[in-house]
Amino acid sequence: MRVLSSELFEVRGPLDIVALRLAVRKRAISLGFGLVDQTKIVTASSELARNTLDYGGGGTVDMEVIEHERKCGLRLIFLDQGSGIPDIKLALTDGYSSREGLGLGLGGARRLSHEFEISSKLGEGTRVSILRWK
Repeated sequence: MRVLSSELFEVRGPLDIVALRLAVRKRAISLGFGLVDQTKIVTASSELARNTLDYGGGGTVDMEVIEHERKCGLRLIFLDQGSGIPDIKLALTDGYSSREGLGLGLGGARRLSHEFEISSKLGEGTRVSILRWK
């Protein structure tokens, strides 16, 4: 896999989530993603950015254009330095929320992505990577 380009975004407030959504949609369009794929990656990015802000206290998102064996993809890597996720398996379960949300964010983002990776350390933060191929 080769990274063709990378752009870093800060997530410090609600307006940053809006800006990220717009940037992801713009990049997906420029790569030739169809409307369904655009919607899936934008929705997943919005959910994960919201989690980065609400549970991680803010963080960063690295948006990468990826090439692999003639395929083009869009990868988003969300990083925060929040309290971490005590039980990732439970957090990925639909309906589970450590607060008052619907509990669909992580599991939904996983379903909307072709590739999904998550790692978290208590007291150190969380890293979530999603990738959608064109």
